[in-house]
Amino acid sequence: MKARVKWVEGMAFMAESDSGHGIMLDGSPEIGGRNLGARPMEMVLMGLGGCTAIDVMVILGKQRQPVEDCWIELDAERADVAAPKVFTKIHVHYVIKGSGLDPKQVERAVKLSAEKYCSVSAMLKGSVDITYDFEIRS
Repeated sequence: MKARVKWVEGMAFMAESDSGHGIMLDGSPEIGGRNLGARPMEMVLMGLGGCTAIDVMVILGKQRQPVEDCWIELDAERADVAAPKVFTKIHVHYVIKGSGLDPKQVERAVKLSAEKYCSVSAMLKGSVDITYDFEIRS
């Protein structure tokens, strides 16, 4: 896997993946950014959410669970130091919507993603306290 990050102006950069997708990154106004794109640490958090969401949807699909909607809410805390301001805690809250969902199957899907399949979670869990919970809505 490869990526390229190219300076645009100020603190704005265009990041491109080797699959051909791009996203704008920018720093905060405090450091000269213009708020043109996500901050790099926000991208890490969104990457975790996307990775685990895909896992959970694949697992629930294989279980033939009637999912109508799914979203992940992530809440992160960062180190209270000048630098580096790494994540110290992340809470991942899954909201799965559907009529007739089996809570045990949803719990299993979340657990499998958290403990086995999510690559981003696996990378972070050595240094970040990651907790998970879920709710089912019909």
